Amino acid sequence: MSVLAKDLSAPPRVTSRTRMVVNFVAFQAGWFACVLGAAHGRPVAGTLIAAILVAGHVIFAARPAQELKLIGVALAIGLLWDSALIALGWIDFTSGFVVAGFAPHWILALWALFAMTLNVSLGWLKKRLGIAALLGAVSGPLAYWGGVRLGAVTFLNPMLAVIALSAGWAVITPALAFLARRFDGTQPQA
Repeated sequence: MSVLAKDLSAPPRVTSRTRMVVNFVAFQAGWFACVLGAAHGRPVAGTLIAAILVAGHVIFAARPAQELKLIGVALAIGLLWDSALIALGWIDFTSGFVVAGFAPHWILALWALFAMTLNVSLGWLKKRLGIAALLGAVSGPLAYWGGVRLGAVTFLNPMLAVIALSAGWAVITPALAFLARRFDGTQPQA
């Protein structure tokens, strides 16, 4: 009887594979919530869902402060990057602006969601920065193109937008993967 009681009182073990899958699914759900919310004039709904997902990630992190630092850096990069693309007249977003000319809140929520993957489902990129650059060069523009197709983003100059997105994400992805090494809050402190 005491063995059974001991087993029931122990917290459940979560395998790293399960954690990776949950992290990936949470990112995808958050991405769709943000993009579809923005496309349908309800960007706050997507941002709130993303905030809940990111908060859950941080709460369950072994070292939440480290994860928050990485998310903060990603938010700063995202604000600068997407605001620059708007200022250059290459892309525009359909809704969610807090300050005109700056990236909308829902796209910043996507940056936070992306940051929460860097030490979990995309953690393998931390030691493969060349692959991170290639992945960023391809998947960055594809993610924005998905936003275009769903009605949340507009490419004002499609060719320049895709070139800029590809070049930018080829630098941003490995840079964030590198920073994720330093700000890895998913591992207990050694």
